Amino acid sequence: MTRKEFQLYAMEVLEGSPKHKLSHYIELLISGVVIVNCACVILDSVPSIHAEYKEIFHFIEVISVFFFTIEYGMRVWTLGLKYGPNEGGAWKGRRGYIFSPFGLVDFFATMPFYFHFLMPTLDLRILRVLRLLRILKLSKYNTALQDLFNAVYSERRAFGSAAFLLIISAVISAALMHIAEGHQQPQHFESIPHAIYWSIITITSGYGNVEPVTFAGELIAVGTGFLGVCMAAIMTGIVASAFATQLSRKKAAYAQQLQAAMEDGVLTNEEKASLDKLKIKFGLTEKHLNEISTI
Repeated sequence: MTRKEFQLYAMEVLEGSPKHKLSHYIELLISGVVIVNCACVILDSVPSIHAEYKEIFHFIEVISVFFFTIEYGMRVWTLGLKYGPNEGGAWKGRRGYIFSPFGLVDFFATMPFYFHFLMPTLDLRILRVLRLLRILKLSKYNTALQDLFNAVYSERRAFGSAAFLLIISAVISAALMHIAEGHQQPQHFESIPHAIYWSIITITSGYGNVEPVTFAGELIAVGTGFLGVCMAAIMTGIVASAFATQLSRKKAAYAQQLQAAMEDGVLTNEEKASLDKLKIKFGLTEKHLNEISTI
């Protein structure tokens, strides 16, 4: 196997190509390392456990950093073959990965260990938080999380409108609460900015952090809590609609490719592999495929 053949093989394995069984095991290995690493970070934050097992946690961290560094370097190196010379060359594929959301997650999954050497006085709590970002690597192998991100992005205008309504509701509720409770509880409702915190907590959780002491304040609190229920219903409806729309788009895209592959009446191995790859990418089940075949 030549250097270029190995580079292409490694890229396909790391990118999860269905034609290589090794891809599945690599995904399981990376996911396992991430889960073990995050569990160690969480347990290491407990003082009693840290005092007894800190050397073991440090050893696991070193091994994990070594593993993630190799993975990151391999991805950067292999993705140089993603585009040909006429499509932008090696740098286009590498740049696309480095500055992509998954590339940035992979980068910050590796860097905390090196930050500690560059800045030894850095607060360990900050390092723990940065190390916990490694759990985001699991989203690369979980279509549900990717679907959620894509659904939120596709409905960003609807979410923006809902957020605008939330801001308006919070400001109005805070202003009314300032009028009703400002003199009775100045430590919490002295001004509208002070009351906005109470309003946001009430809308998002249904119960504010301060009990009103006036009848008007109680009415405002009830109304604000009801607004919170309405906002939750609106957000849930937007997400549910986005998920349904996205699944319909995936089915349509798969059906279109299947139809194109069957135009000559023969499904070649290459076409079958391409459909299998699309099925895995879209997270389609056999039930979904049966529904597509009946269309």
